[in-house]
Amino acid sequence: MTPALYPIKFEPILKEKIWGGKKLKRILHKKSDRPNVGESWEISDVDGDVSVVANGMLKGQSLKQLLQDHGKEILGEHNFKTFGTKFPLLIKFIDAKADLSIQLHPNDELAAKRHNSFGKTEMWYVMQADQDAKLIVGFNQEMNQALYLKHLKNNTLIDILNVDPVKTGDSYFIDVGRVHAIGSGVLLAEIQQTSDITYRVYDWDRVDDQGNARELHNDLAIDAFDFDMPDDFRLSYASEANKSNDMVSCAYFKTSFVHVTQTLPKQNDKDSFFIYICVEGEAQIVSNQGTETIKSGETLFLPAAIKQYQLVSKNAKLLEVYV
Repeated sequence: MTPALYPIKFEPILKEKIWGGKKLKRILHKKSDRPNVGESWEISDVDGDVSVVANGMLKGQSLKQLLQDHGKEILGEHNFKTFGTKFPLLIKFIDAKADLSIQLHPNDELAAKRHNSFGKTEMWYVMQADQDAKLIVGFNQEMNQALYLKHLKNNTLIDILNVDPVKTGDSYFIDVGRVHAIGSGVLLAEIQQTSDITYRVYDWDRVDDQGNARELHNDLAIDAFDFDMPDDFRLSYASEANKSNDMVSCAYFKTSFVHVTQTLPKQNDKDSFFIYICVEGEAQIVSNQGTETIKSGETLFLPAAIKQYQLVSKNAKLLEVYV
């Protein structure tokens, strides 16, 4: 094993957004002087926003440099053959003080053809929600292109969207081609393919400080819709303590919910890196290569070369992710 590799933390990349608020700073303790921080990119290999190591001997090195120097040890052999030096996932925390735009994401084929990018399959885990907070996911009736375009033209798009009230612990799988929006008052963790491609179809008629509306992408979006998707986006998962409870298993990532209340030995036999996202409490990840603590709103990366470790806590809730 490459001796330089150990449990890695990255510096958060904070993004100011027109719809952002103060929860990332107030609740998750992210440090920023910006007033409307909407996103914290925890692990990113998006061009122009590549994560930098925050701890240990590799502090200051970029994720891209780690992949170039230690590709197989970081990703696992199969993932390295598949992705090379391109990290496949983007991990975020999102604070919506105001509603995000109504949007969707293209699949791999469209994203590669139009943007030289991966598609953007993603999932959400709600960490905190204000009273009456909601998410928009999918349509509230059977839909087709002609009916959708009629509502878009008549400015009645909101009438056909499915609105779900949400609370802490609710989780959603957002497949490519599915219309969606995070509603005001929601703080969540997002796991997605490495992509920053979003097609906005409606932005609540709002403008920025200069009176400018954000760009819409309706011409691109119409070919990206999947109008035949079943109503299966709400995730049902067990929360048995000290066990990896399956949440999502798709072609791009596997996610489990782990409620740690003791010392939990773990064996990495997946030929993959593991990512732990702390959504409540505090936990230690203990290995022969080093020990790190993560608190609510923090993320830890375990290179594939680390095969044995322990999760230690009296009461922590983690999202466990691998490819």
